[in-house]
Amino acid sequence: MINKIIEKYPKDDRSNLIALLQDVQTAYGYLPENDLRTVAEYVNLPFSTVYGVATFYNQFRLKPLGKNIIRVCRGTACHVKNSANILVAMETELGIKAGQTTRDKLFTLETVACIGACSLAPVININEDYYGRVVIKEIPKILNKYKKEDTPKNKIEQPESVQ
Repeated sequence: MINKIIEKYPKDDRSNLIALLQDVQTAYGYLPENDLRTVAEYVNLPFSTVYGVATFYNQFRLKPLGKNIIRVCRGTACHVKNSANILVAMETELGIKAGQTTRDKLFTLETVACIGACSLAPVININEDYYGRVVIKEIPKILNKYKKEDTPKNKIEQPESVQ
């Protein structure tokens, strides 16, 4: 697949590096090391330079993401409403730390500076679903929805205790 991606770009043209990396990440969901080496050779740059670009920009990932991306808001309103405890509870429930993916590749846990739903603090986002006024005791129930194949999408939900 990498060959189909890179052949769209002129060989030895370093100006296309970021676009090339974006296309590789779009294809795989992350930047595999072997493909970074192929890109480096194709654009005639040292691997260390390409790796440096890939690690400098937040948009690039060097590890595959899980099927479900969990984002815990750490903005001011969420912080005041104990999002730190929500994050710890998520880490405990999933057995990973923020920035990691579960071994089964089902979940990736991330923190974000602000989700933009401050009136619903604390807020988490899983894929395209948003959960407001999250309480720790609801976390296992929320996660169980994503362990099933028939997960509803594009909903704004609140734990039962808030509705």
